[in-house]
Amino acid sequence: MQKQTKMTQLQRWAMDPFDIVWKNFFDVNSNFNTIQQKINYPVDIYETNNGLRFELAVVGLNKEELDIHVDGDTLRIQHENQLEDSERVYLQRGIARRSFDLAWKVAAKYNLAKLEAKMDKGLLIIDIPYSEEKALKKVTIK
Repeated sequence: MQKQTKMTQLQRWAMDPFDIVWKNFFDVNSNFNTIQQKINYPVDIYETNNGLRFELAVVGLNKEELDIHVDGDTLRIQHENQLEDSERVYLQRGIARRSFDLAWKVAAKYNLAKLEAKMDKGLLIIDIPYSEEKALKKVTIK
């Protein structure tokens, strides 16, 4: 009798590469998860009448503990946790005190140079207005 390896056993039920990606796309524990599942920091991003708004939950942080950088078309928000937890013995631990380094490419229709940031009730609110010179224009056909 011929010795079967795991590979020859699986070849009978082998799927083509598209089938594997399609299967993994819907598998929550797959390497092909959507980007929404990769970001595990509470962030809301939405458009307003004036531009783009980012809202990050930063409860317990001061504005001095946050770094906001703009590099070209990239917005980066960082926080480095300085608290040493090794000295504490928790009876219950439910507050996530972690560092983060988040970055987004921002479309050219927004003006990152005029970004405004403020803190309000534990939220970091970043407003990015529409870019005036790159705003969408309606073209009339002659």
